[in-house]
Amino acid sequence: MNNEQQELLDEVYKNYLKHNDEVDNYWIKKNPEIESRWKPYSQEEFINKCKTDPELSEKWRLKIEERDLSLEERKIHMSKYSNDRIYPDWDEKFLNEKSIPTKLITITYKDKTITYYQEKLKKD
Repeated sequence: MNNEQQELLDEVYKNYLKHNDEVDNYWIKKNPEIESRWKPYSQEEFINKCKTDPELSEKWRLKIEERDLSLEERKIHMSKYSNDRIYPDWDEKFLNEKSIPTKLITITYKDKTITYYQEKLKKD
């Protein structure tokens, strides 16, 4: 993930925390004996929830879509490095060795969309 993507997710999460602080403060002022038992999601939990919970995603205007690239899409990526030619012997193993992305991730927040490609995570 690059800085632009991280900054966008940080902004959404910051707004989420601010809103929840305001809601908590409102209820505590109305009834000082109330101890807030609700805890906000961590940033990672919040992002994962937005990926899987359409209601939460819509509420915060954050849409995160992930999809695996097909072998053909990956070959098209590789062709950018080989004079726009696609060779029939390119297989997944070869494309993985060349660090060709395996996933397309699109993040949309309000009216801003960032699209990026992620390569397969390497196992140590």
